[in-house]
Amino acid sequence: MNAGTAEIETPSGKGAGQENFPVGSFLLPARLRPHVACFYAFARAIDDIADNANLEPGDKVRRLEAMRRGLTGTATAGDAGLEKALAIRESLDATGITTQHCEDLISAFKQDAVKLRYANWAELIDYCNRSAAPVGRYLLDLHGENTGDYPWSDALCNALQVINHLQDCTQDLADLDRVYLPQDWLSEEGTTTNALRDTASSPGLRRVLDRCLDGTRELLNDARKLPGTLGSRRLALESAIIVRIAERLTGELSHRDPVAERVELTKPQALRCAAAGMLWVLMGARPTTLSSPGGGVMRK
Repeated sequence: MNAGTAEIETPSGKGAGQENFPVGSFLLPARLRPHVACFYAFARAIDDIADNANLEPGDKVRRLEAMRRGLTGTATAGDAGLEKALAIRESLDATGITTQHCEDLISAFKQDAVKLRYANWAELIDYCNRSAAPVGRYLLDLHGENTGDYPWSDALCNALQVINHLQDCTQDLADLDRVYLPQDWLSEEGTTTNALRDTASSPGLRRVLDRCLDGTRELLNDARKLPGTLGSRRLALESAIIVRIAERLTGELSHRDPVAERVELTKPQALRCAAAGMLWVLMGARPTTLSSPGGGVMRK
């Protein structure tokens, strides 16, 4: 990292291999992978700024605003460390894709810098609509897909975001005092965010986690429509695999405790998700509905 980058970026060391979904995998067309990698590098850089526990909120916002200026072409000659913002701007110009998806990400991460609690599920989904959904919309645009598929892509990306919040619920509180669990649900169960500091979930906290997972299943029921609507077979395969990964993680989080352990998939589980996703597309990718652990069908 050069000195200029150090003035803006604060790399965490986290890479694509640590995500819940494949980033720029071999399934995507080779000509598009460099653009996907560029987008991911930008998203990773701004996310790392928002998640840096050593920065003050105002400093995070300042750095993110500098990245926005690099993205939109309004950076000044004195701005340094904007290589990833300038690179994605060049990529977007080359592919004819709007900067809005990246600007939405910056908006969400600016919010992360100053907002530590979410009053209800609607507030959380509003955040996900800017922190996660733009990733799927970018990929659809890059592949020339119909914007009418945005809702199914949004549902998948938002489900992945909620899953990630549940996976990281104790670490987010410990490192950043940030909690994404709906505060009204916690209050209804007579508990608080302090329950995340225990070694295991209390019954009340477990019910809140389960409500989040019920909401995730509703999102995934919409997300299952996505693979069958896509014109790109490669993108359909990629999205089907991601749906299967999200479904499996949702199941794991239902019967394992993210307060007691970080819930992740093993490599064999991830490989089975990949195989199931590819078979699903090859068999026609017809959407079905997910059921809650109690057997009730989750519907909108």
